Amino acid sequence: MPSPPPPPQPSPPELPISEHEDEIMAAVEANPVVVVIGETGSGKSTQLSQILHRRGYTRRGAIAVTQPRRVAAVSVSRRVAQELSVPLGDEVGYAIRFEDRTSEKTCIKYLTDGVLLRESLSDPELKQYSVIILDEAHERSLNTDILLGLMKRLIKDRASDLKVLITSATLDGLKVSKFFSGCPVLNIPGTLFPVEKFYSTEHPTNYIESSLRTAIDIHVKESPGDVLIFMTGKDDIDKMVSKLEERIQNLEEGSCMDALVLPLHGSLPPEQQVRVFAPAPPNCRRFIVATNVAETSLTVDGVVFVIDCGYVKQRQYNPSSGMYSLDVVQISRSSLHPNTFMVAGRAYFKRHMTYSFRPILSAIMRFRAQL
Repeated sequence: MPSPPPPPQPSPPELPISEHEDEIMAAVEANPVVVVIGETGSGKSTQLSQILHRRGYTRRGAIAVTQPRRVAAVSVSRRVAQELSVPLGDEVGYAIRFEDRTSEKTCIKYLTDGVLLRESLSDPELKQYSVIILDEAHERSLNTDILLGLMKRLIKDRASDLKVLITSATLDGLKVSKFFSGCPVLNIPGTLFPVEKFYSTEHPTNYIESSLRTAIDIHVKESPGDVLIFMTGKDDIDKMVSKLEERIQNLEEGSCMDALVLPLHGSLPPEQQVRVFAPAPPNCRRFIVATNVAETSLTVDGVVFVIDCGYVKQRQYNPSSGMYSLDVVQISRSSLHPNTFMVAGRAYFKRHMTYSFRPILSAIMRFRAQL
């Protein structure tokens, strides 16, 4: 069932991608495939689908926008529905595992790459879509790579009535262009802010405790502003939320402002996920403890401080056992890009790394897809 109409929203800010609308549309009209490299904060996830909708591409089919994570598909679809002032589930909807918030009216559909793959099993030509946008394509996974191959086949079978856009902030556009027979690559600048980076003087033995100490130091000593803390997964997030709430309660009353600790990961129900997008109460600092879904897929307003534990969970194949495992590993160097995060409405932000810089020099540049 479609949800009630959302409350009136202020007009969305003029995002960098809006200045390139004519350039993007000229490329889309002249080519079956277009690669869009949009820096974080350019507006590609929310605005591309709206641009294509305004230009009439939903008259002959829906626009599908894939996201690598469920929380991103849900939150971005909510934002687009708000900007278009339509109920979520009507003209704008989303489809994730175990939940389909779409209707016959839906013309802009956000979905995970896994859901689109399942749809291709029953409809190999994906005839319901006039445009397919593969967003955050740099997050290499088996699903993403299969979809790229599927798109290459589809544009041959449906050359006259299908457009494919491949978007990312850090994708190697030239390699993707070569794969799609020399399709055009457009580069869209983002809204970037100066970043102060602080590395630990030594490598921590426990990244949860190190991140916790850093968070408390910020809360007690720093000026107002929300804190985004990256953890590896749900278990680490639950531990950090519990420890942080306990530590804040034990602080001397009146020594610092109030605090609100919010988790953010894909296992949370949607109504809890959207809490991170609501502004903090007066005289209150939010601590958002998240997986790397908040690194590129989402924009969280009000964040000034970022705490990076230096580890992520990576799915890896063990050839000796013939099985996959989800292992905690050191981040890749590409994750250290200082402009990975967009902080809306802020002139700067501070990023605290709870690890020393030296071990990162030997880290791999980018994780490989487990094919």
